[in-house]
Amino acid sequence: MESPAIPRDTTTDVDAVVVRGPAIDAETRCVHYGSALDVVALRAPCCDAWYPCHLCHADVADHPLEVILRSAHHLPAALCGVCRATMSVPEYLAADACPSCGAAFNPGCAAHAHLYFAP
Repeated sequence: MESPAIPRDTTTDVDAVVVRGPAIDAETRCVHYGSALDVVALRAPCCDAWYPCHLCHADVADHPLEVILRSAHHLPAALCGVCRATMSVPEYLAADACPSCGAAFNPGCAAHAHLYFAP
């Protein structure tokens, strides 16, 4: 039996923030990371778009993901999928929950920070 195909792009547009990639719900969970705590989308500076994860970017973009350079760490880099608040890199890295609505974030995401943010 064949496994179901992963959708190439199920772009969601909630509260005027477009999140690209194979998302599975409006809170930015995706086919790769779909737990109750996976409610963050991250900005990809290479295409100035939001994605639930690096694998979603790889699924739909035609270029490699670039990290957010240190000089841009003060800009919006993370999006809470629950309330749509944005956070800078330092704000996001220091938080285990959204500073605006209190939605808990997946602590395992810290292991992937190097994929998104330059040190």
